Amino acid sequence: MVLTIIIAVSAFSLGGLLSYFMWSKLLATRRNKIIQEAEAEAEVIRKEKILQAKEKFLQLKAEHDKVISEKNNRIAQAETKIKQRELQLSQKFEELQRKQKEVDAIRENLSSQMELVEKRNEELERMHKDQIRRLESISGLSAEEAKAQLIELLKAEARTQAMTYINEIVDEAKMTATKEAKRIVVQSIQRVATETAIENSVTVFNIDSDEVKGRIIGREGRNIRALEAATGVEIIVDDTPEAIILSAFDPVRREVARLALHQLVTDGRIHPARIEEVVQKVQKQVEEEIIEVGKRTAIDLGIHGLHPELIRLVGKMKYRSSYGQNLLQHSREVANLCAIMASELGLNPKIAKRAGLLHDIGKVPDDEPELPHAILGMKLAEKYKEKPEVCNAIGSHHDEVEMATLIAPIVQVCDAISGARPGARREVVESYIKRLKEMEDLALSYPGVLKTFAIQAGRELRVIVGSEKVSDEEANKLSFEIAKKIQDEMTYPGQVKITVIRETRAISYAK
Repeated sequence: MVLTIIIAVSAFSLGGLLSYFMWSKLLATRRNKIIQEAEAEAEVIRKEKILQAKEKFLQLKAEHDKVISEKNNRIAQAETKIKQRELQLSQKFEELQRKQKEVDAIRENLSSQMELVEKRNEELERMHKDQIRRLESISGLSAEEAKAQLIELLKAEARTQAMTYINEIVDEAKMTATKEAKRIVVQSIQRVATETAIENSVTVFNIDSDEVKGRIIGREGRNIRALEAATGVEIIVDDTPEAIILSAFDPVRREVARLALHQLVTDGRIHPARIEEVVQKVQKQVEEEIIEVGKRTAIDLGIHGLHPELIRLVGKMKYRSSYGQNLLQHSREVANLCAIMASELGLNPKIAKRAGLLHDIGKVPDDEPELPHAILGMKLAEKYKEKPEVCNAIGSHHDEVEMATLIAPIVQVCDAISGARPGARREVVESYIKRLKEMEDLALSYPGVLKTFAIQAGRELRVIVGSEKVSDEEANKLSFEIAKKIQDEMTYPGQVKITVIRETRAISYAK
């Protein structure tokens, strides 16, 4: 039994020892395998990290090289500008030196000339004194005595001439007293015959609330820019409550802008495409209204048989002022005065009324050539088959042509009665409008220009060109050329900004 136990214990111990060695060997093998796998994975991670570090390094190096390159370029550009500036300064310095030399030469020349003049003055003074001494010795009188005798003789002669002149004035005054009295009375009547008109270049458009201003301006101002480009009117949106100011020297443009704004605000849809559509419709409406006004004026005055183009020009007078007077009201007044005066003189009142109505049509032509308005009006009347006496009265009412009929002086006198009174007209406004029109026509003469608008009281000229005719580079060149031509050929206060607008549009229709 003891032996059995010893054998069992020995076998168990031997088995445990064998098991320990076997498990130790197995665990060592497993540990070595795990270590090898960990080392392999660590090597892979190390290589990946090295690659990432290299990529990051290359990226940072590229960015650094780019920054260095940009800095080098800026430095090179700055050096180029500095060299150009140095060259310009050196040229200016040389020019100043040359001018300084010229000024020094001129100063030396002037000083020599002044010395010569002083010498000549001294010589003349000496000769003058010699002549005085010779005259005193010949006449036996001193210079003071001769002066006194000459003054007495001149006084007597002046008295005689003054009395003769006074007598002539008195006689002439007696003969023309009645004529002068009538002239003074007529001039007095002319001063108070009609009220004096004041010409405006702005129109106030009233709105219900200031919220409408934001809709009119649009996102980033696109609506107001589209409206200004379509109408040629400067739209001023300021702090004035419930009001927008429309500024333009052409009353027709202001009326188109006013009516278009009214329709847009009433409709509520305000965007660039809608603005262009409404402006085109309003322009047609205004043209129809001009024709209607011309027809109504002819009917009111009892004038028949006018050419349709003359009727349109008469209607256009409604939107034109002549030196501060509304041209249509002035022409109607002249027509009525001509008819009354012709009737009193036993002449044909209908022809006189016709000539009085048409005498200023030369102020409202579609194209404005360099002709006096009286000559231009006469040519228009001849073109549309008016009678010779009417044409002559139109052309001679400012003495541009010789008067050939008795109607001509009647038209001239009635025109003076209606408008040529002190304070009724202002030449400044007329010349200002003419200057703005000349500025627009000057820019319109260039090829590729579609429209021109003078805004901001002539301080800015906007030129709209066709995108298919003018490129971006040519637009820059065109702006420079127009500015140069305005600077060389026109007289204006301050400076004029020339803005060339080139717009490309692509339009398609979904069917």
